[in-house]
Amino acid sequence: MGIYKDLEGKRVVITGGASGIGFATAERFVDEKSKVVIIDWDREALDKAATEIPQLKGGVHADVSNPKDVELAFKQIDELLGGIDILISNAGISFRNPFLKIDYEQWSKVLRVNLDGMFLCSKEAIVRMKKQRSGVVLLTASTNGMEGHSYYADYNSSKAGVMLLAKTLALEFAPWLRVNAICPGYVLTPMQKTEYTPEMLEEVNAKIPLQRHAEPAEVAGLFAFLASNEASYITGQAIAIDGGETAGPYTPMDE
Repeated sequence: MGIYKDLEGKRVVITGGASGIGFATAERFVDEKSKVVIIDWDREALDKAATEIPQLKGGVHADVSNPKDVELAFKQIDELLGGIDILISNAGISFRNPFLKIDYEQWSKVLRVNLDGMFLCSKEAIVRMKKQRSGVVLLTASTNGMEGHSYYADYNSSKAGVMLLAKTLALEFAPWLRVNAICPGYVLTPMQKTEYTPEMLEEVNAKIPLQRHAEPAEVAGLFAFLASNEASYITGQAIAIDGGETAGPYTPMDE
């Protein structure tokens, strides 16, 4: 059951909503009795999500890096929801490669999805929110945008851009629009399981103060809080949810 009464009936759009953090966030906002539409590029995952979360108001197939797709997707959302109150721009991709093995095609693809997609979806949402002079935009960034991580030069760069995009939008559209970036650390998503072996996951966990990856539902909880009136004085921030990862180097202490 939801805990934020003001989220009931809110029109919520979640990109990358058919899996991982996006799917968990869709589940959470449905629990909050919001009206939720998800956007995803994977038709099969969209169909599966619609089956698993029957309370969804719709699933829209679109590539967030394609301007025409995004324009058409939001026209569908107008028909499904009659507008938008909350955008959770979450869709993203990553590849694990050393810098010299990242070709321009990969670099461009990651930046198009992870940063251009945020720009395109935010613009469509804010045009609609401006008419009602209210709204919340939440962008999924990453702790990878806060500090360097080897093998993810393209991903890190895109997420740093997302953080500054959020801060800029928060300034331009204050006081009626709140915009924040959420910066997850290591989250146990299908994407993470694809890139990391069990041994690699254990090695990472040992370096995190809380000694584990986050569950997608924990990140979804932060989205719900930041979208709610409980966070009415929070805007222009990049908020880490990382088990203490960015607090500093972690050395287990003897009891």
